Amino acid sequence: MAKSKVVVEMLSYGIYSKWDNNDKSLPKIQEFTTQVPAEVDIEFGFIVNIKKARGEKIRYCIYHPDIPDKQGQAMPPFDGEEYVRNNSWDFYLGDTIWLPIEDKIGEWRMEIELDNKIIASKTFDVFQPEFAGEIGFWKKRGF
Repeated sequence: MAKSKVVVEMLSYGIYSKWDNNDKSLPKIQEFTTQVPAEVDIEFGFIVNIKKARGEKIRYCIYHPDIPDKQGQAMPPFDGEEYVRNNSWDFYLGDTIWLPIEDKIGEWRMEIELDNKIIASKTFDVFQPEFAGEIGFWKKRGF
């Protein structure tokens, strides 16, 4: 019998509420965008729904703008593997910004592969907002 075709749908992408990987619930979308201001602890990425692939292994990868390690060498992309847990599975792939901010600015490409084929991909532009200090000043005051 022929294997049924996997169905992948990107449900959301952009900026999310803070994600706790120990919590079963996925983060909530705050703003649909590919433009991400470089702010400490901002959470960004995408959520996909994968159908008809239970038990299959996906590979995910986050290509970042050559973030240096403690020795000053560019770190490799962040990657890993995960098994699809059920027949209609929502998966969040994302990251956050940490200090120092300057080396996080640039393109971040996030991909998910199944059977060596890219099934989901999104590129985010992490940018240093103009007047970052002024924006932070007003943001703290609730404006």
